[in-house]
Amino acid sequence: MTTDSTRRSPLVRLRSDGAVDEATLAYARTKVDAVLTRPGLPAVTGEVRIARAAVHHAGHPWSATADVRVGGRQIVAIAEEATGTELVDRLQDRLRRQTDKAAHAWDDGRGTTAPPWRGGALQEGVSR
Repeated sequence: MTTDSTRRSPLVRLRSDGAVDEATLAYARTKVDAVLTRPGLPAVTGEVRIARAAVHHAGHPWSATADVRVGGRQIVAIAEEATGTELVDRLQDRLRRQTDKAAHAWDDGRGTTAPPWRGGALQEGVSR
């Protein structure tokens, strides 16, 4: 069996604020890469920020914001959770849902051409 080990890695920066441990960052990198390096996605760039609040009385001290571009579409995913692992899992789910939508729109070509009244191509069989 052969594998394709030449997959391109996305240009997504992972940043942290507060007391975020290395294990959580490594877990986040693995999960974010799993979503953004899938075959069939257009070029991906952007940034993911993970923050941990300093106050211990906060109900959801962990928060994350992903701001990425998939092809020509901007995707923003926000999550807040009680633990770092739950946070990364929630962020991965939200990123996957939105990148799936962006990939389908990119594959189908929806939204890439202007409508006929703005100078776009006419549909076949339809005349002015």
